[in-house]
Amino acid sequence: MILAGDVGGTKTTLALFERRAGDWALVREDTLPSRDFRSLEAAIARFLSAGPPVSIAAACVGIAGPVVDGRCTTTNLPWVVDERLLASEIPAARARLINDLEATAHGIDALDERELLVLQPGVTRVAGNLAVIAAGTGLGEAIVVGEGAARTVVATEGGHTDFGPRGELEEDLLRHLRKEFGRVSHERVLSGPGLVNVYRFLRDTGVAAESAQVAAMMRERDPAAVVTELGVRAADRLCEMTLNVFVSVYGAEAGNLALKALAVRGVVVAGGIAPRIAPVLATGAFVSAFRDKGRLASLMESIPVRVTLNPKTALLGAARVARAMLGAAD
Repeated sequence: MILAGDVGGTKTTLALFERRAGDWALVREDTLPSRDFRSLEAAIARFLSAGPPVSIAAACVGIAGPVVDGRCTTTNLPWVVDERLLASEIPAARARLINDLEATAHGIDALDERELLVLQPGVTRVAGNLAVIAAGTGLGEAIVVGEGAARTVVATEGGHTDFGPRGELEEDLLRHLRKEFGRVSHERVLSGPGLVNVYRFLRDTGVAAESAQVAAMMRERDPAAVVTELGVRAADRLCEMTLNVFVSVYGAEAGNLALKALAVRGVVVAGGIAPRIAPVLATGAFVSAFRDKGRLASLMESIPVRVTLNPKTALLGAARVARAMLGAAD
């Protein structure tokens, strides 16, 4: 039996898999609100208590935050997680803690082509690096070096690099956010809270007016979800403009990551937001910003860009790592 987990600032998804007849079968899965628990160990204890006792040979959890020496202080949760303590608390014979984008990168190979939306076909290459970028509660980035058995996944904290504006509107956005946050990272724009930051900027600077109806909806529901829902349907001008700014910045940062990683094998856009705004991502603004790299524009046009539509990509990746810990084949 193995335990896999995907921990984000909003929700924690946990699953048990069992080896049966040479294959791995999902035994049980649940998603819990992360902030309802004082620690990851408490969330796992709740999950395991809902079923019969099990013996766990290996556990792997992807977590949103920097993992250094098997330890993580989460960025968007008040948790400190140590894989040695985690192993003893579960309990599991062995446990590994990895960055959530590292888990996502491992999970991409488990996806069917039907679970990937092509934004730019590019040139198919069997060698070279792959990059993964994912906006959700935060912004994560990872790099995959090599392929197959020789693949190495490199976790990063690239989402916390300095936001670089392009054009007057984004320069005004940077100045606006700097007044509130001081230093402004890409995550302040490219995340659920980032969507709301962009919305407030456009509203407060008079670029577009806020409707009373939308304001009321935001008081009752998650504001980011409201912006996404109305923006995708073009049902509100301010929400639509917010989403357009978000998508353009997202494409530009995906292009930055592709350049830094020389990700000629492709860029995969993951995370919780991308599937919800897939129609807007596919309109061309994302790819246009991705390609807009001056003298390297022709290189950018050759890089495949896809969106993962499977929300469990990170969980699948954590399960693959747990199986590898046992020396088990995928």
